[in-house]
Amino acid sequence: MKGFTLVEMMVALLIFGLVAAAGVAVMSFSVDNRQIVQAHTDRLARFQRARALIRADLSQAAARRTRGPDGQAASWTFAGGAGAGSGVLLALVRRGWDNPDEAPRASLQYVEYRLSDDRLERRSRPALDGAELGPPQVLLTGVAAATVSFAAGGEWVEALPHGAHQPPPPAVRLQLRLRDLGEVEQLFLVTGEAW
Repeated sequence: MKGFTLVEMMVALLIFGLVAAAGVAVMSFSVDNRQIVQAHTDRLARFQRARALIRADLSQAAARRTRGPDGQAASWTFAGGAGAGSGVLLALVRRGWDNPDEAPRASLQYVEYRLSDDRLERRSRPALDGAELGPPQVLLTGVAAATVSFAAGGEWVEALPHGAHQPPPPAVRLQLRLRDLGEVEQLFLVTGEAW
């Protein structure tokens, strides 16, 4: 009967150790890559949810002026960019606010989008007139810059003309500079009707 020598056993253990170490390294690399891919997928999903919410608000835009908490009527029905003031990217009234509990409120809702620090936030009022804005809903983080412009007269403008009966623009362009995704430009159609 022949057996293995000590040298042969040591060589076999060395080869097994190298194969096992390579397997562990490949497994570790796969887990790290999976976590990176999952983080990117989550970030893109948050971006898509924010885009869907903005699109839903803009597609339901209504030409309706509101009154602020001080009771003063706004001089505009749709504002944004340079014309909105105080860091507001967009301010509008939207139709179609669901009311599954049949609460005593309108189906219209005032919403604002603003850039606060590095966050894109959406705020709304519980009532159209005379109510304070509710707490911010953070849509995106890591936003380095945001600008908005509007289709008006065949060109893009950074501020809309104000007026009590000024209709919403036909389209809105939102440009974001995200720290992890870079420059992103989005175009939204505004299908609000004057009433």
